[in-house]
Amino acid sequence: MRPTDKITVPMLDLKAQFKTIGPEIMDAVAEVFQTQAFILGPGVARAEEELARLVGTPHALGVSSGTDALLLSLMALGIGPGDGVITTPFTFFATVGSIVRLGAVPLFADIDPDTFNLDPLAVQELLERGDLPAQPKALLPVHLFGQAADMEPLGRLADAHGLKIVEDAAQALGAAYRSPDGEVTKVGAIGDTGCFSFFPSKNLGAAGDGGLITCRDDELAAKLRSMRTHGSHPSEKYRHIYVGGNFRLDALQAAVIRVKLAYLDGWSRARRANADDYDRLLAESGLVDRGLVGRPYRAYPDIEFGHVFNQYVIRARSRDQLQAALAEAKIGCAIYYPTPMHLLECFADLGGRAGDLPVSEQAAAEVLALPVYPELTMEQKQRVVEVMVDFYQAF
Repeated sequence: MRPTDKITVPMLDLKAQFKTIGPEIMDAVAEVFQTQAFILGPGVARAEEELARLVGTPHALGVSSGTDALLLSLMALGIGPGDGVITTPFTFFATVGSIVRLGAVPLFADIDPDTFNLDPLAVQELLERGDLPAQPKALLPVHLFGQAADMEPLGRLADAHGLKIVEDAAQALGAAYRSPDGEVTKVGAIGDTGCFSFFPSKNLGAAGDGGLITCRDDELAAKLRSMRTHGSHPSEKYRHIYVGGNFRLDALQAAVIRVKLAYLDGWSRARRANADDYDRLLAESGLVDRGLVGRPYRAYPDIEFGHVFNQYVIRARSRDQLQAALAEAKIGCAIYYPTPMHLLECFADLGGRAGDLPVSEQAAAEVLALPVYPELTMEQKQRVVEVMVDFYQAF
């Protein structure tokens, strides 16, 4: 047995994070209990102000989850039964589930094979088709794994076809996008709304569910604020001006988020440093040159937060067998995502078939996420690659 065989690597280690900030978290939570202001209130408002500054929008609204951020955004933009929403099939269920819950119709365009994000050329081809099952009313790109989708050409297409844009930035808080003219903008400040998740595994995670909507338009922001509290009037109790829902962020989650927000940039830099180490270790291993492993593509390698690495996702030959070998060595890894949305059984009535979206389907068969959390040690990263090298020796 080698000494390194005893090294274990979890996919995510939130306990290691809590060791560094635990007292601050508990003090912030205790303050909420002392005030007994649990629903919205000044603590949530302060978190919203700080998050709006981070993203670069005049408005930010705390909501109950990243899923509800998507759902509420679509509701406020008037998306409803029979409306088409163009999106990616290579994403978490909530992206498409939010569309279908409103009776709208997801219209899938394939992804770019390098970034895994929505391919503008595929969107253009979709919009030029004459046989779509629904009239497109919105575009819902996903900034997958922590890297921005190519928003400039997507924005031009949306403008040309009168589409609203809802950014699914659940995995990309703080990530930057650079347009062809060199302008750098944070995700969530480009479309009509930006939607974020504070699920505990995210780069900025709460102690449960939580989400955020960012917005640049004053009237839309006012509508969103009303609709997150059952469409209530801003000053008259029991007067409702929209049909909304209970989409509020509670003060306990906001308190946790505010503490962690001060550390977010440092954690993002640590994630990037871990990704840099993996890039180097995988290159030195020979696995990349042999075509056994493909490293994550970076669209903006010269921008500090051009990729915030919510996940470090490789392409791997014999992916499922590699995952099993890593698991046997007590190394965490995960597949995001094993089945594209157009092939899920719950969406069978949409008529999706294998072969419809080949780039997404190939990605689903090859991708594997390696541990990249900020507290990861060099020994742990070396162990991950060591096990991969051992596995591929037979190839």
